[in-house]
Amino acid sequence: MTRKIYLTPNEAARLLRVSPATLHQWAQNGWLKSHNTSAGQYRFLYHDLEYFAHERGLTLTHDDDNRTRILIVDDDLQLSGYLRELLSGLGHNIEVETANDGFDASGKIQTWQPHILLLDLMMPGLNGFDVCHHLKSDPATRATRIITMTGYHTPENVERILNAGAEACMAKPLDTDTLLILLGLSEEASATEPRLSK
Repeated sequence: MTRKIYLTPNEAARLLRVSPATLHQWAQNGWLKSHNTSAGQYRFLYHDLEYFAHERGLTLTHDDDNRTRILIVDDDLQLSGYLRELLSGLGHNIEVETANDGFDASGKIQTWQPHILLLDLMMPGLNGFDVCHHLKSDPATRATRIITMTGYHTPENVERILNAGAEACMAKPLDTDTLLILLGLSEEASATEPRLSK
């Protein structure tokens, strides 16, 4: 398989299974070696990503079909249905599945291996905190990106879920523009790459 020598932030983020914003922060802090174009946009060499991943015990992800798998986990069927329709219609090679509770999600995570979870915190049975803890404790699922959402957006809940390994916690009702930016699927985010800070 022939791989491009230089990768855009979105391509590099997909290989490392992190958000473009996280990748940008790593590059800005000098943790991940980067190059910049004359327009001030980041570019990454594939072998630098390999070295970075090896040093930190990460695995580069190569999906032959280049699709992003997103699992929506929420007992609110109306919301999960809306999000499924929204994300499936973006035309970004996205596959979307839904689960109605934490137990249902556990099975789909093992069989379907999503790249990203949109996870509700407050569900009956196995709640979002438990799901996040289990995923981040298992080496096989540790790299899965987790973006949480809740109607109980208190400082305590936000701190607790971020400490458990989620990368963001959104308040309900969701701001879809912010959600798409967090997912790296915003039209604006795709068209305008992060520029180097002066």
